[in-house]
Amino acid sequence: MSLIEHRKAIDSLDVKIVELLNERTRHVLEIGAIKMKAGEEIYAPSRELAVFKRICKSNQGPITDESLRAIYREVMSSALSLEKSMAIAYLGPEATFTHQAAIRRFGSSLKYEAQKTIADVFTEVSKGRADYGVVPVENSTEGVVTHTLDMFVDSDLKIVAQIVLSIQQCLITRCERSAIKRLYSHPQALGQCRNWLQANMPEVEIIETSSTTRAAELAARKGDAAAIASSLAAERYKLRILETDIQDSSNNATRFLVLGRQCPPATGKDRTSLMLSLNHEVGALHRALAPFRKYRLNMTKIESRPNKRKAWEYFFFVDCDGHINDRKLAKAAEEMSKACNFLKVLGSYPNVEA
Repeated sequence: MSLIEHRKAIDSLDVKIVELLNERTRHVLEIGAIKMKAGEEIYAPSRELAVFKRICKSNQGPITDESLRAIYREVMSSALSLEKSMAIAYLGPEATFTHQAAIRRFGSSLKYEAQKTIADVFTEVSKGRADYGVVPVENSTEGVVTHTLDMFVDSDLKIVAQIVLSIQQCLITRCERSAIKRLYSHPQALGQCRNWLQANMPEVEIIETSSTTRAAELAARKGDAAAIASSLAAERYKLRILETDIQDSSNNATRFLVLGRQCPPATGKDRTSLMLSLNHEVGALHRALAPFRKYRLNMTKIESRPNKRKAWEYFFFVDCDGHINDRKLAKAAEEMSKACNFLKVLGSYPNVEA
């Protein structure tokens, strides 16, 4: 075929693609109306996962699965925005990694509302001013985000999905590298780049900021400053990227939680998060966790946090494989509750990374 013939074929296919996308969206809108009438949530992580699996299974290339998922993410984001004026609250400001994670999960067609604190994200979703919230919960290098865990003590919100984002820190600035006297960044980002900073910028003054985006904003204002932030922040503030991937670990990643009001149904590959408290007794934690072994359930994480209402008492946060509606996990949770002062299911959600 000639160049002109190829272009005519593409034009013809584009017409069909637009027709099919609109037909697909009409079905989505009908489903949305049925869900809203039944009082169900519009966003369904389990259905989303099933769609991704199906399209990738039928994909014969040359489009990669990753590209196909990105395309369908925007297709579904567009449909969600038509079903309902949906708002996503996230720990801001714009161009932070939390913002990137939110867009990766929900696509670019929805309304995003930056919040100053993690508590503000919980509040916006709890009061119904946002449909979902996105907050960081742990980094593979720096560990757990304690404030996120603490918020679950008094919140009725559920974890409805998770996002695992590969974190690539960049050195960004307006000036030449030799002119850098000050370096701004968030404490988490500085911790992720600790060894690199000691080896490459030992004489530079390190100044902590409230976010990596704030660091980029400050670096953009000063002629002798740099920031550690994302490439998105560099683009927003028109800064040059001097170095990429300066984080100490090549596997540096942050896990984010999506907050909502209802747990999604089981997918067959799920994770459940629990919170519990115990009496001060010998073997109390062992007895509480014994049902995991009894029912052969895999506990993937445990963290403790002080009970701020009572000195020297603690809450334990536990992640395990399975959905709370699974028979074995439901029985295990029932038995655990008898050994605990308090047991709360924080959510069951698809155990996937995006």
